Amino acid sequence: MSRNDLTKQFVEQLESIINGYNEYEAKYDDLSDTVDQVTGQSIIARARAAIVRISGSESAYSKQAQDILNRENETDWGKMPKIVGVISSLLNDLKAGYLTSLEELIHGEIFGNFLEMASHLYNEGYKDAAAVIASGTLEAHLRQLCIKNGIDIEANTLKGIQPKKADQMNSDLAKAAIYSKLDQKNVTAWLDLRNKAAHGYYTEYSKEQVALLIDGIRDFITRNPS
Repeated sequence: MSRNDLTKQFVEQLESIINGYNEYEAKYDDLSDTVDQVTGQSIIARARAAIVRISGSESAYSKQAQDILNRENETDWGKMPKIVGVISSLLNDLKAGYLTSLEELIHGEIFGNFLEMASHLYNEGYKDAAAVIASGTLEAHLRQLCIKNGIDIEANTLKGIQPKKADQMNSDLAKAAIYSKLDQKNVTAWLDLRNKAAHGYYTEYSKEQVALLIDGIRDFITRNPS
């Protein structure tokens, strides 16, 4: 899924929540006992989930929404228009292209520099070193994507809390619809090549595959900024 397609999907999701709230408000315009509390709570839950998914758990939108939800002296009816107000702001900024943060730009530049290094090594005939650096850049990017989207980068294991492996982060990101299943399959293939390069199985992949690896990772990072 391209970045434009993902943006369109997010816009439609936010608009659906706003439309759902407008219909709910029109039906229940007072605090009578007939108010459908379940639907109201569903709207709030959908709004909160959408805000985190689209802007990340540490964004200003998420923090503002959480502040609203933490108000114990306010009913769900009172919280809803405020949460939808956050949704409206997020929708407007998303449409205007304002969600590319400074942090994303910094990550993009850093990862871009590592990929340029990988390309240089490749052009000098060091395909194996190029593969290791490019795929290492990919793993770092997956970790940043998880952080951005509120996905845990650690897991409980028999040895205690350990950093998640790249394959698990890839699975978690695809499951959360941060990117497509096709992207997930590509990342799996790139990580497989990384493992071969890191463990010295240099004859199990070609120079041409390394070139495709570098180009593919560059495109993936561009379409899925962290």
